Amino acid sequence: MPGFSFRKLWMFTGPGFLMSIAFLDPGNIESDLQSGAVAGYKLLWVLLGSTILGLLLQRLAARLGVVTGLHLAEVCRIYYPKYPRIILWLMIEIAIIGSDMQEVIGTAIAINLLTDQWIPLWGGVIITIVDTITFLLLDRYGLRKLEAFFCLLIAIMAVTFGYEYVVVKPSQRDVVKGLFYPYCSGCGRNELLQAVGIIGAIIMPHNIYLHSALVKSRQVDRSKPSEVKEANMYYLIECSIALFISLLINIFVIAVFGSAFYQKTNLDVYNICAESGSPYIDKLPIDNNTLEVDIFKGGVVLGCYFGTPALYIWALGILAAGQSSTMTGTYSGQFVMEGFLNLTWSRFARVSVTRSLAIIPTVIVAAYQDVSNLSNMNDILNVLQSILLPFALIPILTFTSLRTLMHQFANGMVGKIVGVLITLLVLAINAYFVADYVDHLGSIYLYVLAGVLLFLYVVFLFYLLWLSCVTAGITCLSIREERPFNHEILHN
Repeated sequence: MPGFSFRKLWMFTGPGFLMSIAFLDPGNIESDLQSGAVAGYKLLWVLLGSTILGLLLQRLAARLGVVTGLHLAEVCRIYYPKYPRIILWLMIEIAIIGSDMQEVIGTAIAINLLTDQWIPLWGGVIITIVDTITFLLLDRYGLRKLEAFFCLLIAIMAVTFGYEYVVVKPSQRDVVKGLFYPYCSGCGRNELLQAVGIIGAIIMPHNIYLHSALVKSRQVDRSKPSEVKEANMYYLIECSIALFISLLINIFVIAVFGSAFYQKTNLDVYNICAESGSPYIDKLPIDNNTLEVDIFKGGVVLGCYFGTPALYIWALGILAAGQSSTMTGTYSGQFVMEGFLNLTWSRFARVSVTRSLAIIPTVIVAAYQDVSNLSNMNDILNVLQSILLPFALIPILTFTSLRTLMHQFANGMVGKIVGVLITLLVLAINAYFVADYVDHLGSIYLYVLAGVLLFLYVVFLFYLLWLSCVTAGITCLSIREERPFNHEILHN
């Protein structure tokens, strides 16, 4: 294999940056700011660890697409039986809808702030329908131009959130300590929930499906193992660069809110905003025991503490995050739907359906929910992403370990062990999330419903895990390996 080439790296640059948008969506930004407000810098190491885990998983997704020429949803359609495949598709569609709701609401909040609340939340949601038209127009001009547009949006996020970081001036020593020293002295339930929330917000199930599809945009001669190996190397480098940039942006947000709002209460913030004459004072709570902060309140209090420009710059960063992530959500919905169901719809029809699935419930919520009271919804949607993550994690580990599919690029023993450990970590996180939320339901009917859903969830997970174990050779059975890997058949 020839040596490293910056020209070739540039050729392969793009898919990783599109994928990294999911690490910077409004749901992640809100999780970051809540983490900083609740725990200061103490959970930065969780963010770093989550990003590394995300890199490992995205590496597997990219490798699957490069080696097979198929994305994860297409492989699932080939290898999984009909009914489990349909259930799996529904789970990922729910994950996409939940993520898209966060992104659309984040965009609407940014528009609301930038227009001084002249455009209400539901109006901002309606405006995001334009994303569909934007997506179609940009896509017609070629993938490279679309990738350049996404990189521009990432740059806007880096500049805006970096500006907030410079203005607030957090302690660099404490930031570095938080990143590399895994501690959380004095942490209680709220801090632990935020730590779990960071992991759930960073690693998203549909993003694994998306990345495996995006890498197919580059031509690779799969009959030559050396070219496949080279493509895997460049995609890993590109993905690492993209996720490093996303890590910096997330650090900016956590550090800003950790420095400015850690150990403060709603009353502290209210008094400062009252002194500054903020027009949003009626949107802020006055409770003296806690601090409630979300994307909307975060922008408001930044404006109170550091001047009106800080509010608008914050809103501009959220707008860039929301716009970019809603478009990648559209991509995810398109690939998942056509992959699992083998649809032959036009691109416009697929995009219209996937966007409508997210827009319609979001409009309903926005019409009846005040802009300053959306934190609970974001928390629920982050929980949803975490619960649905195994439905991407288990398939990607299964198929990248399948030697008849991946040949010499199948996961080795170390890769399988790391995959199992990641799976166990995610399942443990989900168990904690579910136990905490079920414990606070307060209704016997909800307990019964939660019990039934939990039973079905566990049964299906065990089924997928059993198939994964079969693939790894733990039993003498096989996971439909009677289908030999044939590039010509798969590409046709």
